[in-house]
Amino acid sequence: MSSPTPHDTPSTAAPDFRDLPVPLRHPDRFFVDGRWVRPASSATFDIVDPATEESYYRTAMADADDMSGAVSAARRAFDHTDWPLLPPSERAEWLRRIADGLRRRSADASLLWTRQIGVLHSMSSASIERVGSHYDFYADMAEDFPFEVRHQPIQGAFGAVTREAVGVVGAIVAWNTPMSLAAYKVAPALLAGCTVVLKAPPEAPGEAYVLAEVAEEIRLPAGVLNVITAGREVSEVLVRDPRVDKIAFTGSSAAGRRIASLCGERMARYTLELGGKSPAIVLDDYDIEDAARSLAAAECVLNGQVCSSLTRIIVTRHRHDEFAEALGAAFAEARIGDPFDPAAQLGPLAMERQRDRVEEFIAKGTAEGARLVTGGRRPSGFERGFYIEPTVFAGVDNGSTIAQEEIFGPVLSVIPADSEEHAVVLANETVFGLNASVFTNDTDRALHVARRLRTGTVGHNGYRTDPRMGFGGFKQSGVGREGGRDGLLPYLESKSLLLDALPTGYEPLG
Repeated sequence: MSSPTPHDTPSTAAPDFRDLPVPLRHPDRFFVDGRWVRPASSATFDIVDPATEESYYRTAMADADDMSGAVSAARRAFDHTDWPLLPPSERAEWLRRIADGLRRRSADASLLWTRQIGVLHSMSSASIERVGSHYDFYADMAEDFPFEVRHQPIQGAFGAVTREAVGVVGAIVAWNTPMSLAAYKVAPALLAGCTVVLKAPPEAPGEAYVLAEVAEEIRLPAGVLNVITAGREVSEVLVRDPRVDKIAFTGSSAAGRRIASLCGERMARYTLELGGKSPAIVLDDYDIEDAARSLAAAECVLNGQVCSSLTRIIVTRHRHDEFAEALGAAFAEARIGDPFDPAAQLGPLAMERQRDRVEEFIAKGTAEGARLVTGGRRPSGFERGFYIEPTVFAGVDNGSTIAQEEIFGPVLSVIPADSEEHAVVLANETVFGLNASVFTNDTDRALHVARRLRTGTVGHNGYRTDPRMGFGGFKQSGVGREGGRDGLLPYLESKSLLLDALPTGYEPLG
């Protein structure tokens, strides 16, 4: 067993970023019905900088009355304004204004993202710049999406299938990438004509507040977008509310199962983007060092807190030991540091409870017989901050805890397989099915294996996703898709129209 060595001295942070004020105007309020309203109670939530363990700011915490007020605003805007009846092209213009506003606030959102959950600032700066493009993408879709399709009915003169807004949407986002996750829900919902209650995560509410400030700045019609921060119990109030037509959720599979059961009681619509335990199959024709470097680098993204991370690496038994050592060496080289240090490659985990959770999984991995190749401890030289060393286990049994449960931290498991066929079997032996990758120089072979994997996305020779193609999972990794054209459909209901005569402005079908 080797141990990471480049981390004896902590990186020096750029102090000017932490000297900046919190870039929010009203963290003590909620954005409801087009204005900032005071909470019903004095409850607050303390947001802690995970690199320093110091308080960053406090935000208001909603109670049931606050949530009810937000739902009421969204319901009024849907039922009693012309928002759902506007042509999609007009709603698309609002999306473009949101996109432009978010681009203007990208530096603020990037700062919040890093200080709230510890994502490297070098990554947050680049990623936040792209969030506006999600709103532009759906705005562009207004030009050619078939919101109305004509048919010749069996009886009558006019037939059409229209796709209309599902209604009020409760959007619940996770803390790891809240601004992007909100965009995947808010953008298609608004294009469809829905109104939205966006429930921000209490661990990282800042980006949702930036979105609310943009909505206020562009004068988005009142009640169309409402932003509120709440914990789990009050989030359940949102899910149970009969005035909410659809829930769009990103988070754990356990929470997703609960939401699905509650929505099922009242036949509410829902989409769920949940957890993963995604496999990477490294076939025998692919270079071991190249695969190890690729997988190690990908696991540094968001400090390993990515639902679609490739955390189960399956390699044939005769190459297992060589690959495990190569992966351990590559991952151990990742430079741990302050997230504002441009040279850092791995920052802290988002919160103390998350680090405790990862440490528990590491202990289980050792107890259940896996061999620790590298990492597994808190790095030396970091007396403060929720840091953990990049960790690799070898000889992992596919039925073990670390091979089956989502860890949400920089921990990789190498699993031996007897053959390519066995590798596919092992890859599919999980309750999850979110992402996967096949490492091979033979594209046809990659496609052959990919078609046999029960996952929502399969990449080739690396970690790959493309939200414009749609993202989601099989099995307990979710229901439905976000992003792409498929990501718009859950916000629409189909209506068949059968009329005796042609309405004004319509021509007979040829």
